[in-house]
Amino acid sequence: MLTLRTDLQTPLVSQIVDGLRGLIAGQVIKPGSKLPSIRAFAAAHGVSVFTVVEAYDRLVAQGWLVSRANAGFFVKRRDEGGAPAVAGQAQREAPRFDARWYLKQIFENRNLPMKPGCGWLPHDWLFGDAVRRSLRQLSTDGPELDGYGLPSGHMALRMMIAESLAEHQITVDADQVLLTHGSSQALDLVARCLLKPGDAVLVDDPAYPNLLYMLRFAGAQLIGVPRTPTGYDLPALEALVQQHKPKAFFTQPRLQSPTCSLASVAHLHRLLQLAEQHDFVLVENDLYADMDGTSRSSLASLDQLRRVVYIGSYSKTISPNLRVGYLLARPDMLGEFVQLKMVAGLTSSDIAERVTFGVITDGRWRKHLKSLRDRLGEAHRQVGRRLDSLGFELFHEPEAGMYLWARHPDLPDSAELSKEATAAGIMLGPGQLFLVEPRPTGWLRFNVAFCQDERLWQFLAQRIELGRQVAQ
Repeated sequence: MLTLRTDLQTPLVSQIVDGLRGLIAGQVIKPGSKLPSIRAFAAAHGVSVFTVVEAYDRLVAQGWLVSRANAGFFVKRRDEGGAPAVAGQAQREAPRFDARWYLKQIFENRNLPMKPGCGWLPHDWLFGDAVRRSLRQLSTDGPELDGYGLPSGHMALRMMIAESLAEHQITVDADQVLLTHGSSQALDLVARCLLKPGDAVLVDDPAYPNLLYMLRFAGAQLIGVPRTPTGYDLPALEALVQQHKPKAFFTQPRLQSPTCSLASVAHLHRLLQLAEQHDFVLVENDLYADMDGTSRSSLASLDQLRRVVYIGSYSKTISPNLRVGYLLARPDMLGEFVQLKMVAGLTSSDIAERVTFGVITDGRWRKHLKSLRDRLGEAHRQVGRRLDSLGFELFHEPEAGMYLWARHPDLPDSAELSKEATAAGIMLGPGQLFLVEPRPTGWLRFNVAFCQDERLWQFLAQRIELGRQVAQ
């Protein structure tokens, strides 16, 4: 029915989507026809089930197929929601299966006994005592329950953020700080203000899945910039900028997720030069800055917000349930972000912002951060040694931040491995979820704070041995 070619640059998922869409549009496959099951299609064409799942999911989202519980996938009839979009008709790119799967798994599998693939810190690593003290103080003072907070957020917290950023050579006043519902809302505001459907946008590759999903939902054309342990593949970056004329680059120079790589100052300078020469905005997501004990330049400190929008968050170091982030930008841009924040959801939570202010003005805040950095550094060393002893290749070893990005030659498909791990009570971070163009890969993201359970290492050792036996 369909011929797939591995010698082409076009991803297999795209080949399947385009091929089936053409067969349906040409009436070779009739409306109402049932497609082969995912496993049958994968076996017939020599591809992974994950490739077929993503292709079918895209076709469902685009209106070509309909999924029926316990029955399979069928070509959509007109009376099941209208005719599919015609080729060439303007439309948003459908949300990817992988990003939605990731978000669903992260929140549905929070209670798994082992979570080395998650994106938060263990309960006893957070600053819970200060949160409770701040809540008690807020209760004593009497929180204002009637009305809303300020559009830009709690003024005292904005002043503290501006003061703390001055220590990192970012010069702003409180009026240039916009508080948000975590860094995710900040990224969403920037994307919706700066981009329109079809705009080319540079992103790190690999990158944070939620950001990729968010930008695709906005209709952006995502262009992956390969990460290296010292930042970016500069020749590739320069070629991509020349070719695609991007509107913006969403990037994490410091302790990037999932690789935990660190961009050198030379790379930051070159990135700023390219942004100036080719007129695009740099969106610097620096939410892991408090985990870095080394004083480093940032895009914002080098540029002073002329072409940089800077994003930070307290959710990683205080509590993931305390959704408080912030955004810095030059005044003309910030006004647009404030307006969109109000239109989309009025103000952010004044109570959460007051609690956060109480935490970061607690006398033990700096001691907590130092303790957290030391603890993460030791966890990096321990987990790195364990991975190395099993034969894993480590992308980078920063001994800071939350993650290690690693792969093993006998574990070629981390997605399949993650399915097996879930059945064993382990949440892993399969690498294909972080890729701009998802494909089978052996890379895995390990959260070093959740890798102390010996059962994890036993599981990995067993799967490596099985992989070697299969290869033989």
